[in-house]
Amino acid sequence: MSRKTSIMSDNLKEEIAKELGVYETVKRDGGWQNVSSKDCGNIVTKAIEIANRKV
Repeated sequence: MSRKTSIMSDNLKEEIAKELGVYETVKRDGGWQNVSSKDCGNIVTKAIEIANRKV
């Protein structure tokens, strides 16, 4: 089975997670598996906003 490649860099994900107050969960649990779908959606939304500002 092939491994999925990430479109968003880990640094960007961590930066946005810190901004949204989600990074403590990632850090505490050692990964993204316990981050809620809602929070993941908020991270993606924020990344899209950042990308749109750069265009």
